[in-house]
Amino acid sequence: MKQTVLEVKNVTFGYTKEQLLFKDFSLTLKQGELKAIVGESGAGKSTLFELLLGNLKPQNGTITIAKVSEIFQDPYSSFHPSYTLLNQIADVAPLEKLETLLRNMNLEYDLLQKLPHELSGGQLQRASIVRAMLMQPQLLLLDEPTSALDNVIQLEVMKMLMTHLDTMGMLLITHDMDLATWCADEIIKI
Repeated sequence: MKQTVLEVKNVTFGYTKEQLLFKDFSLTLKQGELKAIVGESGAGKSTLFELLLGNLKPQNGTITIAKVSEIFQDPYSSFHPSYTLLNQIADVAPLEKLETLLRNMNLEYDLLQKLPHELSGGQLQRASIVRAMLMQPQLLLLDEPTSALDNVIQLEVMKMLMTHLDTMGMLLITHDMDLATWCADEIIKI
């Protein structure tokens, strides 16, 4: 039986009481599942992730979440500008599988000796994915993780991420309905 890695029960949240983004919203995600959250800008997709991470508190309902890691849409905001990537990765994750993941992401080890601004957006996003995977999460939150990558690399990255579904569940935020249809077990429109 697959372990439940995320359970959202009857969550209600809004920035004002008159304008709720979520009312009695529920979601269950198990290890081995990839679900996609799709919606227009301002619909609450990123707010949902903030709720899941505990950065915002729901007005009602409960959120039970396993060990989590997130891949942000903007990789430049997820790394400190004045430390090398390797230092930042080593601060949060064991490095045993580093070389394998770098190969899978088509990244050279030498790039990790650089500061974030010395890499392209695509390289930095792939380094962000490596860091998230090294943290060995049970739940991986993906906030438009491939938007900084070209189409060929997007497909390779998503295929690689999906090879890890045996050890985790994934929740994907995307505007790309084609991507969601291709990879998700379920699409949740908000």
